[in-house]
Amino acid sequence: MSKKLTTREIDYSKWYNELVVKAGLAENSGVRGCMVIKPYGYAIWEKMQAELDRMFKETGHENAYFPLFIPKSYLSKEAAHVEGFAKECAVVTHYRLKNAEDGSGIVVDPDAKLEEELIVRPTSETIIWDTYRKWIESYRDLPLLINQWANVVRWEMRTRLFLRTAEFLWQEGHTAHATKSEAIKESETILDVYAEFAENYMAMPVIKGLKTESERFAGAVETYCIEGLMQDGKALQAGTSHFLGQNFAKAFDVKFTSKEGKQEYVWATSWGVSTRLMGALVMTHSDDLGLVLPPNLAPIQVVIVPIHRTEEQLEQISEKAEEIVKKLRKKRISVKFDDRTAFKPGWKFAEYELKGVPLRIAMGPRDLENGTVEVARRDNLEKNIVSQEKIENYLEDTLEEIQQNLFDKALKYRENHITEVNTFEEFKDVLENTGGFVSAHWDGTIATEEKIKELTKATIRCVPLNNKIEEGKCVFTGAKSTQRVLFAKAY
Repeated sequence: MSKKLTTREIDYSKWYNELVVKAGLAENSGVRGCMVIKPYGYAIWEKMQAELDRMFKETGHENAYFPLFIPKSYLSKEAAHVEGFAKECAVVTHYRLKNAEDGSGIVVDPDAKLEEELIVRPTSETIIWDTYRKWIESYRDLPLLINQWANVVRWEMRTRLFLRTAEFLWQEGHTAHATKSEAIKESETILDVYAEFAENYMAMPVIKGLKTESERFAGAVETYCIEGLMQDGKALQAGTSHFLGQNFAKAFDVKFTSKEGKQEYVWATSWGVSTRLMGALVMTHSDDLGLVLPPNLAPIQVVIVPIHRTEEQLEQISEKAEEIVKKLRKKRISVKFDDRTAFKPGWKFAEYELKGVPLRIAMGPRDLENGTVEVARRDNLEKNIVSQEKIENYLEDTLEEIQQNLFDKALKYRENHITEVNTFEEFKDVLENTGGFVSAHWDGTIATEEKIKELTKATIRCVPLNNKIEEGKCVFTGAKSTQRVLFAKAY
């Protein structure tokens, strides 16, 4: 298969799909809407998972695991929750197959119908809160800070690798607290964790904000979010943290005895990020040559490619390369020495360019003589001749530089694509010709929000935290408004 990609300018969507497949991240499976995450893609997800897991544990959370199946009756206990997820649920009705009597194949055994149908989890609030009812008795059991790494199923009709699939991987945190203020603080703490991860590891600047009522998680009192901006000017919700109030505690009768000896309902949160972050990573930094990965998440940070004609030359280069490999590994830099002889150096260069490896070292006989190597950066495609002496320090510093450069470049793009508008004509013009976030006054009504979405396909991405309060007029109705919100077309 040719590795040349459709350019972003010609067809951004096609570019994205081709890149995900050709770079070896994922591919479509034999199950409609589900993906196979390939080893290279999964290696990136593992690095994301490891860093997030560390951050969760540092903020006091523990991991647990809950069932994949949820009794249908559980889902119906919280009205807003079931309404929000009903259309996406996969339902298990039978537990056995049998051979058809006419020999036409395998059919569902009608005698093996479940007494109660089971939902394949679209999210785990209901099964978890039924469990928490048994775990929580007194204020001494609180706070309960649990996270789960799992897969979920939401029967999406239009799917795209990583961004929207019928099954995806994620983490979901579910916490219980004695007071409202503690639960709100938890929601905000996790939002900060998500933002720190997005910016410091993904090199993706995000805006922290609140969702409007119509965009909130089903069953939440408040939904906090981080929003990123992709290179095509569309927004992507990268993570959410929900303050659930006492809705689920009341639905599942989760009470605790307070210090004063009173029976009270607990206060709850839930929060999650998913393999959608993989799509965000691709679309934030990559170019027409392939992936561009921030060093903090790259499975291979440095690759060494030998340039040789004879076996003897390869042996000599290999000896020096292995010295460099050992030095880099001592600094916890992930490095690969590609000494495969079945592929030419030019092919390897293109391969690692496509896979987004941050730094590539080329080393030939002349480099051995001169005590140098050629170092190529993936972020800006610059090449430099560098002394082999203390090469590890140079590479370490350059990896940090690349990480910062990718963030700065993405931040500059976002800052140049936040446009304040005061009329609906300006609003439509920016969406059509510039893209990005449109900062506009809104009258606070769901009706206006829905009408704008109907006319432009733009939604309110968030009400930014610490937003400036200012008098204005709604961009659509002209009614009074106290602050601007961010609109955008989104994934």
